[in-house]
Amino acid sequence: MTATSPIQAEFDQIPFDDDRMAAFEGRLVHALNESAVLMMTSIGHRTGLFDTLKGAPPLTSRAIADRAGLNERYVREWLGNMVTGGVIELDPTAGTYRLPDEHAALLTRDGPANLAVFAQYVPLLGTVEDEIIGCFRQGGGLSYDRYPRFHEVMAEDSSQTVVAALDEHILPLAAGLPERLSAGIKVLDVGCGRGLALMRMAESYPKSRFTGYDLSAEATDWATAKARALGLDNVTFTARDLSDFHHTAPAAAFDLVTSFDAIHDQAQPLNVLKGIRRAVAEDGIYLAQDIKGSSHHHGDRDHPLGPLLYAISCMHCMSVSLAQGGEGLGAMWGRETAERYFRDAGFSTVDVHELDHDIQNYYYLCRP
Repeated sequence: MTATSPIQAEFDQIPFDDDRMAAFEGRLVHALNESAVLMMTSIGHRTGLFDTLKGAPPLTSRAIADRAGLNERYVREWLGNMVTGGVIELDPTAGTYRLPDEHAALLTRDGPANLAVFAQYVPLLGTVEDEIIGCFRQGGGLSYDRYPRFHEVMAEDSSQTVVAALDEHILPLAAGLPERLSAGIKVLDVGCGRGLALMRMAESYPKSRFTGYDLSAEATDWATAKARALGLDNVTFTARDLSDFHHTAPAAAFDLVTSFDAIHDQAQPLNVLKGIRRAVAEDGIYLAQDIKGSSHHHGDRDHPLGPLLYAISCMHCMSVSLAQGGEGLGAMWGRETAERYFRDAGFSTVDVHELDHDIQNYYYLCRP
């Protein structure tokens, strides 16, 4: 007879709530399956498989692979995940697969909301897991160059939540701003990334002049090439560390300063905000979009994207700031902290707005 170890004996004495444990076990198994679906969803997006299947009749795996220009064996295994995950329908008699229109609307590039874009964060952040565990043990963070596709994914993300809504929803939050842009003003975008928001404004308002700053030279080089290809001569992009922006920002040089999902990544966010305040003309405005959240964990328990946003923050946003010896605010710094920082930077009024189409962001209008 095998003796029970002291640890096992102690474990056996714990008064478990069996129903609670069974419910949590079911949740974890569900999460394991859904995370696998998300990884395959990312692949379906990047390979164009969802776009291939949108509106198509039921097709065999061979026909799907041929249409997409991909290897049939890999496509067939991917289809297995999509079928068992409830994303794609299978007719077992005919051996054909179909993407329902309702699913295609949320998974394709020309749909109203492509959630497959967000699925990319799961495998992307998984590539730095070992290094992040090292940071858990030793502190510090990872530099931007450890995330080679992050700007690409962020650009796709912001194209849906920010860029597409700029003209109709975001810029009109400030009364008279579209009219001023039409007449011609100077605009700065801080933490511009690949510059899609700035290029959209440059296209819409040719009389205005636009400048973008970002720490990543890869991002600003991409933006510069894209702007040149679009024939935009009223926008420029520069790679620049803004940690000393409170001293180096040109005084009252811009009528509008924007930042889209950028401040919490900065090494010295208050210095950046003080620089923005210095750069904004007295009759100008600072428009900041940043992650919607509370500055307290208990305030985010009902957040519809809370777990995802905290994961992205831990494995990217907080880490890239700490890698620069920075504060490491993280994406979930929250409304309370954001408003305090804006006021500490010297803005006298801070108005907070939400948009119906955007469940993950606040929009702050800050005035000198």
